[in-house]
Amino acid sequence: MNPKRPTDYLAHLRHDVPAGIVVFLVALPLCLGVALASGAPLLAGLVTGLIGGLVVTWASGSQLSVSGPAAGLTVIVLGSIEKLGSYPAFLYSVVVAGLMQVVLGWLRAGVIGAYFPAAVIKGMLAAIGLILILKQIPHAVGYDADYEGDEAFTQNDAHTTFSELAYSLDALCPGAMVVSLGAILVMRLWETGWFKRNPVLSLVPGPLAAVAWGIGFNLYSRDHAPGFAIPPEHLVSLPGFHGVQGFLQQLAPPDFGQWDNPEAYTVALTLALVASLESLLSLEAVDKLDPWKRVAPTDRELRAQGLGNILSGLLGGLPMTSVIVRSSANVVAGGRTKVASFVHGLLLLLSVLWLPAYLNLIPLACLAAILILTGYKLARPRLFVALYRKGISQFAPFLVTLVAILLTDLLEGIAIGMVCGMFYVIRANFHAAITLTRDGHHYLLRLHKDVSFLNKAPLRDVLGRIGDGGYVIVDGGRAQFIDQDILETLADFVVAARDRNITVEYKHLDGQSGVVTAAGTRPAPTDAQAPLGNRRRRG
Repeated sequence: MNPKRPTDYLAHLRHDVPAGIVVFLVALPLCLGVALASGAPLLAGLVTGLIGGLVVTWASGSQLSVSGPAAGLTVIVLGSIEKLGSYPAFLYSVVVAGLMQVVLGWLRAGVIGAYFPAAVIKGMLAAIGLILILKQIPHAVGYDADYEGDEAFTQNDAHTTFSELAYSLDALCPGAMVVSLGAILVMRLWETGWFKRNPVLSLVPGPLAAVAWGIGFNLYSRDHAPGFAIPPEHLVSLPGFHGVQGFLQQLAPPDFGQWDNPEAYTVALTLALVASLESLLSLEAVDKLDPWKRVAPTDRELRAQGLGNILSGLLGGLPMTSVIVRSSANVVAGGRTKVASFVHGLLLLLSVLWLPAYLNLIPLACLAAILILTGYKLARPRLFVALYRKGISQFAPFLVTLVAILLTDLLEGIAIGMVCGMFYVIRANFHAAITLTRDGHHYLLRLHKDVSFLNKAPLRDVLGRIGDGGYVIVDGGRAQFIDQDILETLADFVVAARDRNITVEYKHLDGQSGVVTAAGTRPAPTDAQAPLGNRRRRG
């Protein structure tokens, strides 16, 4: 398959359209929830989702990434609106942030996304999966204190997600529990071989069948089993906009009078940097989830996100990023090309204009079940087992990233995971730069790649393992760079070796070779030889 050819978009409609429906069902409450948590109008979240699906989809180079309002920006948005004094003033910063992202894309700043280790990215995905599960369980049992789409482990009132889980046990809604458990069962059955082979049922996505189950059960319960009917506060609540004209009238333009306000540019810079980093991390994660392992161009993604934020700010929307929850739902639902994301944006538009009354029949427990199953697939137990088997250098950064994201937030957790990952990289380089091979009383000490002053301590440790009376060959032929500190450490060893009856032969240390015998004598140096201690690093 070559997804870049236009004909491929038509060839995969049978996969992309159902996946787009699933992404729409996931994105709808998230758009509303993020707007609510950001202190912005509910319409703002929907506008951002629309632009992400209808415009950024085609500007981006990714086939599977989905863009929209990000829960990771809610704290920044809420604080920025308060700092600037009004939502229109904040919208001006969103427009400027988009312009900054376009410039970053032209400056090829997207390369930074390639410097995040795979273990850290997998830790991020697993953490998001666990957060989805933990945060959606209360919604699944009918406890909706947090907004749908909240991805923060620690609450504003200093309680944690575990506290919310405990509170939810005292506010169980029987109907919501039946709907969520039934929805999970429906989606699991839809993944079995019999359903996949059925020519009719295979055309219907499992999450869509789960939503149909939830609506049907609730409508039946209202008339025949009131005790299991789900109260209105546990259903999707989408405001009506009375057609295209009503929708356009509620769009809030930015306040361009902020052009001389320094705070507006500080907020814009913060939004541009954080949104760009979140988008690049999400893009890297989606590339790893892609069954075809396609690699999206990061610079183009920055420009696409910049375009999206410019339009979003102009039309009254929230800042956007490439979002991993909706993107992973797209992958899990079987999406193959950009069409899936475009369908999700188109459905958001249609739902806003003409379908709010029907969408408001959907129980939140249904949507919670979809997200719980998506979270499980991101944090499967076999992922933990696979990374554990790869060794501590892979498992530790993965686990540290996961725990750090749970206890802090996405960006802080990634930063902590990167520090852990760098520790193991440096540790591995220490061992890889210097090797010692022993055969009886003969030793071969090899210097590999770049050997800097950071390798001085490991070198001293290796030299300390050489026994008295040994014959040591120090070979620097494979090193591209040898620091002067390393040469001085070797020179000190040569001097001390005479007292231990050790003969040292050195080769290719800055192009020099020679032998220092145990008695302290050496062959007369030639033009290609010089005392070790006087040698300079390779240029």
